[in-house]
Amino acid sequence: RLEMRNFGVKVCMIEPGYFKTMISNVDSLEKNFHTSWKKLPEEIKTSYGESYLRQFVAMLKLLQKTYNSDLSLVTNCMEHALTSLHPRSRYSAGWDAKLLYLPLSYLPSALSDAL
Repeated sequence: RLEMRNFGVKVCMIEPGYFKTMISNVDSLEKNFHTSWKKLPEEIKTSYGESYLRQFVAMLKLLQKTYNSDLSLVTNCMEHALTSLHPRSRYSAGWDAKLLYLPLSYLPSALSDAL
């Protein structure tokens, strides 16, 4: 963002939370993870363990329940960034981005890593 300023280009970052889209579809993700897992060398599978994949997919299924389906929150941020006379540097779309990820980004790395 700052590097582009020297060229007269204004860059706005839109940082959405979790939204229900095809890219976040858990069934599709699970299928892709299992396909990738099968292609991994045995050494890597052993390092992570089968339980890693199961726990990761279980966590995704839990998170899916909190996904927002109102994509207008994201497109409204895009519209504002493109049409505003003085757009903001950062836009956060969704409750999880505003209440969790945005405050987390201001914490020291060691603390945010622990959380």
